[in-house]
Amino acid sequence: MTRTNKVTFDSEGVELTGNLFLPDTADAAGPLPGVVVAGTWTSVKELMADRYAERLAARGYAALSFDFTGFGESGGEPRDVEDPARKVRDIHHAVTFLAAHDAVDGGRLGALGICAAAMYMSDNTAHDPRVRSLALVAPWLHDAAVCEDAYGGAEAVAERVKAGREARARYEETGEVDYVPVVSATDERAAMPYDIDFYLNPERGGIPAWPNRFAVMSWADWLTYDAVALAPRIDRPTLLVHSEDAAIPEGARRFHAGLAGPKDILWTQGTQFDFYDTEPQVSVAVDAVAAHFGRTLS
Repeated sequence: MTRTNKVTFDSEGVELTGNLFLPDTADAAGPLPGVVVAGTWTSVKELMADRYAERLAARGYAALSFDFTGFGESGGEPRDVEDPARKVRDIHHAVTFLAAHDAVDGGRLGALGICAAAMYMSDNTAHDPRVRSLALVAPWLHDAAVCEDAYGGAEAVAERVKAGREARARYEETGEVDYVPVVSATDERAAMPYDIDFYLNPERGGIPAWPNRFAVMSWADWLTYDAVALAPRIDRPTLLVHSEDAAIPEGARRFHAGLAGPKDILWTQGTQFDFYDTEPQVSVAVDAVAAHFGRTLS
C-alpha cells in the first residue's frame, strides 16, 4: 500500500506541482531511496508517470512525479511547449526537492524516464552526480538520423524546424502561441496525425488534465535535440526496457551501445503505448526497474 502527498517546489522561479508517492511503512522504514519519474512528450503526470511512481512506492521507494513548467498543474508560460532544456532544468530541481525531503536518503537517488522523458532524464543524469542510477522504459531516444527516419526525411524535418522557428518569432513578437493537436485522426497539422487510442480514449490518456495541445514552436528544439550523443557522458548504472514493436528501437540500441557505465537492456514485447498503461507491459517494466534500483541504490 502507498500514500500520496501533493507537493510543490521551485524551478527557476516557477512553482511546479507533483505527487510524492510513499510506501505506507515510510515513517518506520527510515530514509528511503528516491526516484524522480516523468513520462512522454506533452504529458501531464496523470498519463503514466503517476502509475509508475505509485508502483515503485509499493516496492519501497519514495517516487516523485510532477508536471513540467507550462504543463498540467504547474505554473509557467508559455503553456504546452515541448522545450528540452526547460524540462531538463525542471528535472534537476525535482532531484533537489527529493534529495532534501525528510523521507528520502539523498545519497540514493534514481531517475526513471518513460518515452521522451528518457532523453531528459539522461541529459540531467549526464550532468548531475546526485543521480546514482538511471532507468528508461520504452525510451524515445533520437538524434538527427533518427528524426529523419521518424518524420519522413531531411526535407520534412527541415520544414518542421522552419515552422517552429517562425512560430517562436511570432510568439516573441505578439505573445500569441500557435497550437495544433498533439494527436488527431483527422487533422494533418497534428504533431502525431494518427488514430492513437491511448491519447484519444478518455478511459486511457484522453483525460481532462491533458489538453491535447502542441505548441508549433516546439518543433525547432525537439527535432534538433541529440539524446544519443549523451550516452558516453553517462557512467551511472543504466537499464533500458524496450520492444522491437515500440518506438524507434534503433535509437535505444545506439544509445545503449554508447553508455560509459554499467548497462543492461531488456527486450520484451508490446507496442509503445502498451508500456503506458497496459498489462503485462507495465508490470514487466516496473519489476525490471525496481530490481535495477534495488541493485544499484542499495
